[in-house]
Amino acid sequence: MNRDKQKKTTKNTLRTRSTRNTIRSALLALLEHTPYSGITVTALCRLARINRGTFYLHYYDLEDVLDDILEEMLQNTAGVFSYLFHPEKSRECRACALCASVHQDVRYRLLFLDPSISPKILKKLSALYKESYVTYLMSHSLLTFQEAEAIFSFQMNGCLAVNRMMLENHCPDWQQIQRVLDGFIRAGLEHYLIHDQRDDYPWPGQKI
Repeated sequence: MNRDKQKKTTKNTLRTRSTRNTIRSALLALLEHTPYSGITVTALCRLARINRGTFYLHYYDLEDVLDDILEEMLQNTAGVFSYLFHPEKSRECRACALCASVHQDVRYRLLFLDPSISPKILKKLSALYKESYVTYLMSHSLLTFQEAEAIFSFQMNGCLAVNRMMLENHCPDWQQIQRVLDGFIRAGLEHYLIHDQRDDYPWPGQKI
C-alpha cells in the first residue's frame, strides 16, 4: 500500500513539474512577439493547451509564472559580485554567470529586453545582493550606508542598461565590453577599499 502511494506521489510530482514547465515555456514563447503587459492567462492557456482551471491549480497568476522563471534564471548567480569583493584574487576580468546566460540563452534575452520585466529583474537582484554588497563596502571603508547603497544602485542600473543596449544592438563582442566594465568598476571600488588615504585605518588582516 505504501509503495502504491509512493508511486502515485512520484507520478503526481512529475506531472506537476511537467505542467509547470509547459506553462513557463508558453509564457516565454508569447514574449517572442507580445510584450509582457499584453499577455493574458487566456492566451497562455491556449498556447499551452490547458484550461484555466489547470493553470490556477499551479500558479496564482501570470506574475507568479514570471517570478518562477526569474527565480530559475537567477539561481546560479551566486558569484555575480564575489570577484568584485576580492579584487586582489581576480586579476583577470571575467563576465559574470548572469551576463553570460543572458547573452547565450534567447529565453533570458526576451526577459531582459521587455520593458516591464527588466525592472523586476533589477529588483530581484537587489534583494539577493544589496545587503551583502553594502555591508561589505561599509565594513572595508569609511563609506556611509547611503554612499554604499548609491554605489550599489549605480552599478546595478548601469550594468542592466549596458546589457540591454548590447542585446538590442546584437553586440558581437559583449565579453570584451564586459571586461572593460569590470575593470572600471573594480578600479572605482579599489579607490575606497585600498587607496582610502587613511594610513591609520586597520584593513582586514592588518596589524594595528
